[in-house]
Amino acid sequence: MTSTAPEGVIPRPRQAQTDTLEATPVPITRGVPSPRTPVAPSRSTEEVDALWESYKTTQSLTAREGLILHFAPLVSAVAGRVGMRLPSTVEQADLVSYGMFGLIDAIEKYQTDRSVKFESYASSRIRGAIIDELRAMDWVPRSVRTKARSVDRAYADLEAKLHRTPTEDEVAAHLEMPVEDLRAIYSQLSTVNVAALDELLGGGDDRPGGVSLGDTLGDERTLDPASSIEAAETKFLLARAIECLGERERIVVVLYYYEGMTLAEIGRVLGVTESRISQMHTAAMVRLRTRLMEAERV
Repeated sequence: MTSTAPEGVIPRPRQAQTDTLEATPVPITRGVPSPRTPVAPSRSTEEVDALWESYKTTQSLTAREGLILHFAPLVSAVAGRVGMRLPSTVEQADLVSYGMFGLIDAIEKYQTDRSVKFESYASSRIRGAIIDELRAMDWVPRSVRTKARSVDRAYADLEAKLHRTPTEDEVAAHLEMPVEDLRAIYSQLSTVNVAALDELLGGGDDRPGGVSLGDTLGDERTLDPASSIEAAETKFLLARAIECLGERERIVVVLYYYEGMTLAEIGRVLGVTESRISQMHTAAMVRLRTRLMEAERV
């Protein structure tokens, strides 16, 4: 039995055991991308215009909520562009939250009789709301941020012009200020860049082996294990080398390095001249150095 597939559909293949099988039409979807799940119910242009008309004439809260839900994806898009230039410590969800206030303010102040597209007007309001909130949480004054940008531009301009790192005098001359004022700006800029100690430098929350910035900082109060072992070994070898010295040479080394006596005072103790003590000290140092070098070879 032969049949022709309806136009626009693909028939299912026949099975060998069945002589005839009714073909179930399957719509052709090859090459057609699957639609994304919308964040808010999709509305036509006429429905959006009706919401604007209802809200501007009656201040309907239902119409206002409908407009917010319809334009909510715009907030995510603007927040994503702003977040690209921010450090990783700033959460994307926080930026979206800040931007929602800008969207609500834009809906309330937008005038439908103006020949301005709402998306263009709202984008600037959303971006402004995000930046205002970030500035409110910033502990560094805006004047210091402005000075930091001016100093960075001065360094970039001079490096491009001189092909080397400029000096403080050259940067101060470029900014038309005394060197003392430039150094004062450096002091203010020392608090601008702050890093979080718990920020991961490698790996991540979902990957093992994550190393935070705090893990890479050394504790000066803690002894270095390698240095401690090396110092203990050197002390042990030095003690063995001192034991191999003669009695008078050993006394000279102990009195000079452990008791802090001068060569003249040691000479009076041993009843010899200072020059003789100096000779004994030199001979002891040569023998100790030889012993330590032999121990290192072993």
